[in-house]
Amino acid sequence: MAKIFGHFFRCMGVSASLFVASGLLAVAPVQASSLFEQPKYAAFLADAETGEVLYSRHADAQRFPASITKVMTLYMVFERLAAGTLKLDDRVVFSENAARQQPSKLGLKPGESLTVDQAIRSLATKSANDVSVALAEHVAGSVPEFGRLMTARAKTLGMSNSHFVNPHGLPDARQVTSARDIFILSRAMIQHFPQYYQYFQQQQFAFGNQVLRNHNHLLRTMPGVDGIKTGFTRAAGFTLAASAVRDGRRLIAVVLGGPSRVARDSNVETLLSSGFTVLAARDTGRRIQVADMLAEPGDLNDGILEALVEQGSAEQGSAEQGSAEGGPVPRR
Repeated sequence: MAKIFGHFFRCMGVSASLFVASGLLAVAPVQASSLFEQPKYAAFLADAETGEVLYSRHADAQRFPASITKVMTLYMVFERLAAGTLKLDDRVVFSENAARQQPSKLGLKPGESLTVDQAIRSLATKSANDVSVALAEHVAGSVPEFGRLMTARAKTLGMSNSHFVNPHGLPDARQVTSARDIFILSRAMIQHFPQYYQYFQQQQFAFGNQVLRNHNHLLRTMPGVDGIKTGFTRAAGFTLAASAVRDGRRLIAVVLGGPSRVARDSNVETLLSSGFTVLAARDTGRRIQVADMLAEPGDLNDGILEALVEQGSAEQGSAEQGSAEGGPVPRR
């Protein structure tokens, strides 16, 4: 029975060990539910080089991006670095507005500063909301203007379902994106700025007395993963854009609206692994699809999903707490 459940959860992208350890395998089945049917859920998997779509679910439905927003923020910064209008050793000074942002934050006071290089590293690892505002103000003069520039650039990239009003992803009903749009952005990031993509690969960053660990657990647990960005708000759920390379091929997977960090990470890992299996099968003349390797729709009973959500809630006290990966969610 355990083997059956183990295969069942691997198909879903959920670790069976989680349920063995917690005794959840003994939960009696109740009305069937599914990760794929979660109201906030959307997913997209495609080849980074060719753009071939390998899996798509609610790919164009608008969702809240949470801290994946910072990929767009950094794209804007990298553009200016490449153009020479911004330098890595430029100082970014904190305003009162930047300093009072909700966690996750670096915690500098008004008037204090850090370099552009340090700012980029703090966004890629700690997902610091205060630093993202300081960068936006440094680049565009104000957060609203930076949001306007982000949206305009997103449109030129082909992100037709996206609109940005802030650089960090803290809750705002106007700030939306889609799984396909995040793929487009992630692919553009890798293709347009390979010289800066390594920032997303760092597992930690030391700043003063702080050692900032990267929130992307797949960097440490899945071979081949080298980016890109996680996110969480209560409105958005758990989000992740991840890229991995295997046998010279790069895939990008996007999952939005996961019920917990574990479910999100496991689903992304399953999508990437299935995608590489599909590509390898083609080399031997076999034709399979990623969807054939996923169990849906009645693949998790409500008790198990409930446990995943509970685990996600517990994790909100750690690295991905509250809003945009840290701290309490501001009332809206």
